[in-house]
Amino acid sequence: MAHHDFSDARTIFITGATSGFGAATARLFAQNGWKIVATGRREERLKDLQSEFPEGQVHIVQMDLTDEASIKSGINALPESHSTVDCLFNNGGLALGVDPVPNVSREQWRTMIDTNIMGVLDVTLNLLPHLKKAGKGASIVNVGSIAGSFAYPGGNVYGATKAFTHQFSYNLRSDLAGGDIRVTSLEPGMAKSEFTLVRTGSEEANEKLYEDVLPLVPQDIAEIVWFLATRPAHVNINCVEVMPIAQTPSAPTITRG
Repeated sequence: MAHHDFSDARTIFITGATSGFGAATARLFAQNGWKIVATGRREERLKDLQSEFPEGQVHIVQMDLTDEASIKSGINALPESHSTVDCLFNNGGLALGVDPVPNVSREQWRTMIDTNIMGVLDVTLNLLPHLKKAGKGASIVNVGSIAGSFAYPGGNVYGATKAFTHQFSYNLRSDLAGGDIRVTSLEPGMAKSEFTLVRTGSEEANEKLYEDVLPLVPQDIAEIVWFLATRPAHVNINCVEVMPIAQTPSAPTITRG
């Protein structure tokens, strides 16, 4: 394999890089010469991603967002070549179950809270020193969802965790005022990924969701992250809400009778 010099390249740290938005973003940034820290639970997928690019460009970290020790050790062990982080893409997260509150699994609630809230907090807290090293132009992009703004049956705790992401992004931006780090809440609507498969465990449900609809695809989200990370250093985009043209902000549900 030919030698490539990435010593002056910028670096993006991605959670949930094994599929969907995370994998697409890793590929787009790598194709544009950035160094990648790709993290996730599925090590084989991370290795496959790493193998697509020149040696030294992609550093992989097997990491569980529900395990604070796993997050700390992964970040503390970053090689010097990937230790100055220009962009954090807090993408890892999940939804579990579609039951209404009376029938919900408390275990599923806990997993969503630990992943979507505590995981984002732990990664952000531990990575802030690495972002500060990058200086002007450093960015944090947190993946929220329109589920944090628009209610729907069965969305209970998942939607609440994404409302957290939105408000945390705004509060973090306020906490970092006067510094160089930008913060954005990126809030997609319907997008084709493993999301529904993870949520329901059903291939059939996953396919049915996208039947006769052209949803957003991971490349769409990756290009938005690229846009956010490459704005001039004085530009902070607070929030991006994005849906496919087939989806609209819905009116509140009315129950009659």
